[in-house]
Amino acid sequence: MELSARNQLKGAIKQIVRGAVMGEVIVDVGGQTMTSSISLSSIDRLALKIGDAVVVVIKATDVMIGK
Repeated sequence: MELSARNQLKGAIKQIVRGAVMGEVIVDVGGQTMTSSISLSSIDRLALKIGDAVVVVIKATDVMIGK
């Protein structure tokens, strides 16, 4: 699949935390941890599981920096 987003980071799923409607997918990206909140239906549709190789896509309008 080709995407127009330039901010794409390869990683591996470290943990999946399922909630009532949403889930958190924790991804190891080169030793750094990134967390994505997605729907449970997306987790199931993509058949995500721990250890899967994935690509984290970051949309620039949704990235915040704090100091």
